[in-house]
Amino acid sequence: MNKVAQAALEYETHGYAIIRDAVPPDLISEVREHVDWLVAKYPELRPEHLHHPLVRDDAFWCRMILEPSLLDVAEALLGPNIACFTAHYVCKPPVDGHAVLWHQDGAYWKLDPMKALTVWLAVDASTTENGCLRIIPGTQTLPLQDVSERRDVPNLLFSSCDQRVVDEMIERHGIVEIELRPGDVSIHHPNVLHSSAANTSDKRRCGLDIGYMPANTRLASDGLYLNPLLARGNAVPNMNTYRPLPEYHSDKTIKFEGCDDWNQEIHALNDASGASSNEPPNENPLAAALHMVSRLEDRTTAR
Repeated sequence: MNKVAQAALEYETHGYAIIRDAVPPDLISEVREHVDWLVAKYPELRPEHLHHPLVRDDAFWCRMILEPSLLDVAEALLGPNIACFTAHYVCKPPVDGHAVLWHQDGAYWKLDPMKALTVWLAVDASTTENGCLRIIPGTQTLPLQDVSERRDVPNLLFSSCDQRVVDEMIERHGIVEIELRPGDVSIHHPNVLHSSAANTSDKRRCGLDIGYMPANTRLASDGLYLNPLLARGNAVPNMNTYRPLPEYHSDKTIKFEGCDDWNQEIHALNDASGASSNEPPNENPLAAALHMVSRLEDRTTAR
């Protein structure tokens, strides 16, 4: 049994899985360069908030969404026709990196049906010391829970699941610390309870968090997850409108391996997906990302 098949089996049993060495070191080096470039480009955003609206004009980010090793994992669980509706660098800086409190990803999404997969690519080493992912295994069968505002500690989502539910699930299932090396991938179910502690260490902890869904899942969130990307396979008629994959321009992203051929390749993909855009006029990526943060703050991301 290969690594992807083994991960799919573990995922179905526990609601999560780990795939070691999924992405090679040379590509991880490009991802690190990309993170540094984004942090410098968007000083208005904390590095934990490099949210998916920044993908709009960024060919390298889309190149990562289309990374075959990640899509092979998604296909094993979602089928051959795959869309990406969110991609987010969770980059916790040293010393004061914000926590992510207990939650279920699906509580912040409006998908019909709620069939999706979170793929988390370790850009840096992710350890208990710098705030690695913590999962309560087996909670993929738990219904989606309401989230409540949390301002008592700095946290990425400004909210969390009811602590009484969390405590009950921990008592029943325990907690697994997901420690990863750069290039490792963890995957988890939209209903699985998970969190990560604040990073008070002297080492950054960064990962690329990607949300994939089958192309026959409808994305219904109002004004937030505008136009998913068709990542692999075929679009389903009368389901979702796909945004065009952006062309590579040197002022829009980093130079990466394959960028010289990128524009020619994506034209064929855009034609196949019937891509178009219904984004609000004159809303730039930074404004859209700040809007995403405000929606997290007022807990309206799933509306």
